[in-house]
Order: sequence, then C-alpha cells, then structure tokens
Amino acid sequence: MTDDKQKSSIPNNQQRVVFCDFDGTITVEETFVAMLKHFAPELSSQLIPEIYARRLSLRSGVRQLLESIPSERYGEIVEFSRGKLMRPGLLELLDFLDEKKVDFAIVSGGLRVMVETVMGDLVHRASVIYAVDVDASGPRLQVNSEFEGDEELVSKVRVMGQHPAEEQVAIGDSLTDFNMALQASSVFARDRLAQYLDEQQKPYTKWDNFFDVLENLSQKWN
Repeated sequence: MTDDKQKSSIPNNQQRVVFCDFDGTITVEETFVAMLKHFAPELSSQLIPEIYARRLSLRSGVRQLLESIPSERYGEIVEFSRGKLMRPGLLELLDFLDEKKVDFAIVSGGLRVMVETVMGDLVHRASVIYAVDVDASGPRLQVNSEFEGDEELVSKVRVMGQHPAEEQVAIGDSLTDFNMALQASSVFARDRLAQYLDEQQKPYTKWDNFFDVLENLSQKWN
C-alpha cells in the first residue's frame, strides 16, 4: 500500500464509517504480537505484560520492541506474515458495506507490511489503511507513524477525527482498540477489549466472526 493510499481521504460527514482493527480482529490470531515475541523474545517477555496491564504505554512499549529488531530481519517479518488466517465473514461484510456505500477503514497499531501481506487481494477493498511504517535502511528498524498519539503509535481516535460521520462503528479485540471503542457510536468487542469495556461500563456487541457483525449491521441498517 502506498503512502498515497493512506492519505487518500474518505469524504467527510458521511452517514456511517466502519473502523476495524487488524491484529486479532481481521486475523484469527494476534499476528503482530506473535511477530514481536518471535523476533524480540526477551524484551517482549518484559514489556508485553506491562502493556496489557496498562503500566506501559503502547507508544513506548511497541516502539522499543520494534526498534530492537535488526533491519536485516525485515524480510523475515514479511515471510512470517504470509498465510495467516483471517476471521470468517470478512468478504461478506465488505460486500455488504459496498452495497450500503459505507467505508471500511483498517486502523492498525501494527505494521502496514503485515496488514498488506495478510490481506492479499482483499487489501484494496479497504477504503483506507492506517498502520505503522518502518524504515529498514539503518542497522535497526525505525518507526514512522503519521498519527502517533500521546499513548499510542497509531492514535485511533485521531484517525476517527479524520472521518467524521453520524455513526462511527468500531470493531476490535484488545487494548489498542480501547480508546477508539470509547469514542465510537457503536462497538463490536471481543477478548481483552470486552473486558476493558466492561470495566468502563461502555456498551458493546459481542462478536466472534464477521458474520456476527454482518448480521447485526444488516438488521440495523436495512
């Protein structure tokens, strides 16, 4: 995906926009976390529990992990991403959203190259992709993120602000989606995200695969 794709704008003031996490949401497993554990095992064992316990910010923890990885391993990261399974129902959901003329924005706190590799031919079905880019020209990976926030490498709330709509729908599964979920009009949550939202008493719809999301939205929007 080119930078032009990331910066291409979804028309403002739409009726609806869907913002979807990637890692552990579109993918069946947490591909990005698995990659960090594989390529930075010792540091991951120290930092990832601190991130999940919310004692260390995503911005700081993920940056430290990514920038500890030698650039010469970038190609291995791409190969690590190949063949990862996507959650059932995504194609059907995308078809439904196209029919309704609702944009589907992928908002990932992980690497853009991993999103593109896993999505394959479906990558162009996303209206826009926001994710972390890395520079592999030096000895270690260097992080670049256009929408870096105080606590996150990709501030999903800042991204949402780029695409105002009467209804902003969030789909996610973990801590990286927490602030986005608090901001959204309606939320589909599973796994850790559901736990965090329970603590905040924020309403959400439980889901397991994209057929669940499709069924719910088709009932609401038809």
